[in-house]
Amino acid sequence: MSETEDSPHVRLKVPSKTLLMAVWSACIGGTFQYGYNISIINSPTKAVQSFINETWLERYGDIISPELLTFLWSTIVSIFTIGGLIGASVGGTLAIRFGRKGSLLINNSFALLAALLMGLSYHVSAFELLIIGRFLSGINAGVAICVQPLYLGEIAPRALRGAMAMGTSIFITGGIFTGQVMGLNELLGREEYWPLLLSTTCIPALLQLMLLPWFPESPRYLLIDRSNDHACNMALKQLHGGQNYQEEKEDMERERASALGVKPLKPWELFADKNLRWPLFTIMVISTAQQLNGINAIYFYADYVFAEAGIPFEKIPYATVGTGACECITALTCGLLIESLGRRVLIIGGYTLMSFWCICFTVTLTFQKYSSWMPYLSMTCVFAFILSFGLGPGGVTNILTTELFTQTTRPAAYMIGGSVNWLSFFFIGMMFPFIVNGLQQYCFLVFLVVCCFVATFIFFIVPETKNKTFLDIQSEFQSRQRTKLSPAKGAEGPLLSTSL
Repeated sequence: MSETEDSPHVRLKVPSKTLLMAVWSACIGGTFQYGYNISIINSPTKAVQSFINETWLERYGDIISPELLTFLWSTIVSIFTIGGLIGASVGGTLAIRFGRKGSLLINNSFALLAALLMGLSYHVSAFELLIIGRFLSGINAGVAICVQPLYLGEIAPRALRGAMAMGTSIFITGGIFTGQVMGLNELLGREEYWPLLLSTTCIPALLQLMLLPWFPESPRYLLIDRSNDHACNMALKQLHGGQNYQEEKEDMERERASALGVKPLKPWELFADKNLRWPLFTIMVISTAQQLNGINAIYFYADYVFAEAGIPFEKIPYATVGTGACECITALTCGLLIESLGRRVLIIGGYTLMSFWCICFTVTLTFQKYSSWMPYLSMTCVFAFILSFGLGPGGVTNILTTELFTQTTRPAAYMIGGSVNWLSFFFIGMMFPFIVNGLQQYCFLVFLVVCCFVATFIFFIVPETKNKTFLDIQSEFQSRQRTKLSPAKGAEGPLLSTSL
């Protein structure tokens, strides 16, 4: 065990109420919106398509063609990812210029405008407003998923950094679950309520605008980026208490000394720094895998599996809500385990279990018609896969992006990781129907390869980051790479001389 882990200063502490409320205030208008907007669009599919058809008939006196209707609906759904990509591309710049807290507050303007446009679309008979509204919602989500983890990672004490940063995953899954619940017929899932359903995205934004101003800016940002020692001390006292902030301040002072005279790097400058290439490659791998690991395929097949298991068609939405609740519970569980088990155990274990369930699900889907109890095994695989994803990859990915970089490189790293994540999201959304049609249930063998590769990559490349300062993590990452490269360099001479 390293000296860092043995230190009594890193023993597990209980977060203050102020810290917990700051996390909640950042997340409710941040990644909660991301999850909510992903799931809320599923319920009104038929209602929105009917609205487009009626609007087209009213304008042009003719029924819209099925192909054009499908195209317009696909645009409404997928434009969210384009907005997300743009939001992620500018999120780091906003976080540097306006601060982490300031950027989150500014970001709510996109959500409020999106809610207004989508709510008005029905009343003014303009489906184009839905496209613009979804695009703005995507920008909001892209900025949030870039800036909010920055804020959480920088306000949390070292011993609780993983647990506090799990707020990102917990609120994403909470948003998905809430969107599924709101889309039930008993609430806002009825056809006539769809404008109100889509405009409810204003509620989390208003909550954040009311609550987040009461909490401080990131102390690291205040000290390292703004050189405001007094404001940093005040923020630390408010978040951690008057007697418990000194060790955090010492960590920040060491990081400030190492970054003295260094301005925050741009994304392209990260690629030019040899010391950052492996951490950068790591976040690109895990960000891509977060979308390409099969979790979207599981949700795609869920309705089919539930129907085959004998669940009535009208009850399937309730079973789908069960999958959202399952993912939410596992994110909470991951938050409780991450400081005791560490990041590597959870993410490697999660991908390993997902690999196993990919094999099982392929088998059960292949023999679905051969036995009456096989659909129930498929249902088990659905929930087991979601549990495995939530316990590891779903939660730990964003934390690693925070921990593998220091203050001057972290915003740019989030811009790169976020952009890769959104591009992967867009890719899987466009290509997934073709993959399923071509490979059918064997598509999970593709996801099996992805899961196995990522688990192996993390095992050999990524160090444990639990209870370590950002500088310690950076130093260990670089030393691991030097250790791996040095034998190869040492062997190079004798091989060449033998050949000669």
